[in-house]
Amino acid sequence: MTKTLILASALALAGLSSAASAADTGGQWYVRGEAGRSHVNTDVSGVGRGSDHDSAMSLRTGYYLNPNFAIEGFYSNLYDKNFTFATPNDGNTKLSAVGLGVVGKKNFGADGNGFFVDGRAGVSRNKVQTSVAGFGRDSATSTKPYIGAGVGYDLNRNFGLSLNWDHNKGSGQNVRVTANTLTAGAEYRF
Repeated sequence: MTKTLILASALALAGLSSAASAADTGGQWYVRGEAGRSHVNTDVSGVGRGSDHDSAMSLRTGYYLNPNFAIEGFYSNLYDKNFTFATPNDGNTKLSAVGLGVVGKKNFGADGNGFFVDGRAGVSRNKVQTSVAGFGRDSATSTKPYIGAGVGYDLNRNFGLSLNWDHNKGSGQNVRVTANTLTAGAEYRF
């Protein structure tokens, strides 16, 4: 875990120092909001497997070092549902991720506008929280790689819309969780 945190810190510092030197070559900060649906698979050792769907939201921010490469950080709420055994709202399960990564982007229109494809990869800290009425709360965190891809359309230099797919994994305490998320996003660059 310490090695992962050191790697994430080194990537962040490299991005900040590159961002400072890229400021005079046309770099841009951005913020993107995404909302959609996640499909979550859970495997509990000795118990079994299950899957479910839920709404998902993500907030991403970063810096384009040039038109084709960015460094970004994000927070995603991938799953948050109440469950019932005997009475309504017997418990709740949440899955969230905080990450740091890189983005590659290719625009096909003139002046960096028009249709584009992108890909992203990095490291995320995933947290699974469960609370059960009468038994309390428990949580597990893990640091895992993530990947994602998207297609979209940049309306102008500052604004674009996209359709995104992301793959996150988490584990802890004999539990493995995988979340595949499909979202629509809106990005503002300034």
